Amino acid sequence: MAVGNSIVLVGNVTRDPELRFTPAGQATATFGLAVNRRWQNRQTQEWEEATSFFDVVCWREMAENVAETLTRGARVIVEGRLEQRSWETQEGDKRSKVEVVADEVGPSLRWATAQVVKNERRGPGEANNFASGAPRAQSAGAPSYNEDEEPF
Repeated sequence: MAVGNSIVLVGNVTRDPELRFTPAGQATATFGLAVNRRWQNRQTQEWEEATSFFDVVCWREMAENVAETLTRGARVIVEGRLEQRSWETQEGDKRSKVEVVADEVGPSLRWATAQVVKNERRGPGEANNFASGAPRAQSAGAPSYNEDEEPF
């Protein structure tokens, strides 16, 4: 884990990971993450909730594994760092956003189970061979939750 600029988030995937490749052939995957916080208002005794949304970016082998494994609704733990990216639109407007660049992504096992399948080690430039019969990581799928339980 990086020192100084590190973050750990637990939440639900809001959109299926999108796998792309840079012109140099480097895999990158992005997905959305919703993180819920729930607390009881001490004055009204009512439960209140706030949701924060994050864009998560994965690189290389992890990007391919994330794209193969995660689906919308899956509950995951993401460890990484915050990184700001800036660009200019075609109209000349300046834009920027803060993203989570993931160092680790894994299933949350609080309300679900998962089957972990280790991929064979690859050298630089070698792609996953999922289509050739190599093992795939299995998704636990979207678990069912009791609405009275945290964090919902």
